[in-house]
Amino acid sequence: MKTTLTAQRLSATRASLKEANAAFNPRRQPVHVVYGGAHLFKAETASKLAEVALRSLEEHAPDARTLARALGLAEEGALAETVHARVVAKLRREAVEDYRIDFEDGYGHRPDAEEDGHAVAAAEELARGLERGSLPPFTGLRVKSFSDELFDRAVRTLDLFLSTLVARTGGRLPPHFVVTLPKVTLREQVTALDSVLGELEAGLGLERGTVKVELMVETPRSLFDPKGTLALPGLVAAANGRCSAAHFGAYDYTAACDITASCQHLLHPSCDFARLVMQVSLAGTDVHLSDGATTAMPVGPHKAPKGGALTLAQQEENRAAVHRAWRLHADNVRQALMNGFYQGWDLHPAQLPVRYATVYAFFLEGLDAASRRLRAFMDKAAQATRLGDVFDDAATGQGLLNFFLRGIACGALSEDEARAAGLTLDELRTRSFLEILQGRRESGRS
Repeated sequence: MKTTLTAQRLSATRASLKEANAAFNPRRQPVHVVYGGAHLFKAETASKLAEVALRSLEEHAPDARTLARALGLAEEGALAETVHARVVAKLRREAVEDYRIDFEDGYGHRPDAEEDGHAVAAAEELARGLERGSLPPFTGLRVKSFSDELFDRAVRTLDLFLSTLVARTGGRLPPHFVVTLPKVTLREQVTALDSVLGELEAGLGLERGTVKVELMVETPRSLFDPKGTLALPGLVAAANGRCSAAHFGAYDYTAACDITASCQHLLHPSCDFARLVMQVSLAGTDVHLSDGATTAMPVGPHKAPKGGALTLAQQEENRAAVHRAWRLHADNVRQALMNGFYQGWDLHPAQLPVRYATVYAFFLEGLDAASRRLRAFMDKAAQATRLGDVFDDAATGQGLLNFFLRGIACGALSEDEARAAGLTLDELRTRSFLEILQGRRESGRS
């Protein structure tokens, strides 16, 4: 049959499309972000948090069964043992995946000279951590909001921080470095951040767009504009390609909705609504979504006296208090995972064991079913290819593949476990369902 288009005529279009499609292949997303006051940040912060997290696990869940009971997991069988072992390994290897140096809620309002000093000091510590290799894989800082009252302070902190950092590192930024903008209410605030960063990049000799940003959804105006139109896509667009993530701030959001403080929590229906709007607004983009924080801290009521020890009753009360906070955090994390939010905030190092245990259990519990589904899906795609049929459900295939990619990236799954779905290591590393199909078609493998 005669056609007009040739392969040569389509080559440029195909190349452009392939590049665009490749941009949507999932990059690694950390499972959490730890926020800490900027005045406390040191190059060794991540390793110190790891030590506290391990001590908390050893003290309050020294074995797999205790951890499983605290988090509501099955106490018997291989799952509890596997989760506990992998949590311990993760805390020793990479306890903190993402860290945000916080000049906002975790820092407060201080005299200008004091914040100036902390901005310079935090940048110097980040540079020292970069040189020593002691930083988490993802880092960044949160400035104050771009409201009229705080704009000048936020910009000065950002300027001091980046100028000091670039001077100390010779022009390098840590990998996956971002600037987090809180309490976004207007598109113009995001435009202003893009403009400020552009001026800083030009002045510091950085390529435009080097510094990425995260937007915090903490008010209804972040979701809908005054006309009732979805606002979040416009806010992301205003970042001019810089926006890598949108983070949900549950407590400011619920307060803005006039929900009383005693009812402000991650499982409130208003939070479900906000997260669903975030998902719908940014579905199909490469902007990652992050849930908010569990504010109940896993800390016991009793502290050992100097040179002394706690009584047995006090130790039991401490463990009970920690387990209650752990269970709440685990419930919040599992709910987020079930709803497609794969990242969330941690505010205390003792929350890290729970974060990883819940994430690991989630992926391990779903491994067998996901393996069967992906294997059957690959067989269906291969059969369609052999028969010359059009296979138009690649999005579902990519979604199934993403389960394994996320599980491997965070340490929940091993590559050998992911291969149970019938994929080779080389196929897994392509991170693309379409590339896997193309490779199998070219090799003749079904």
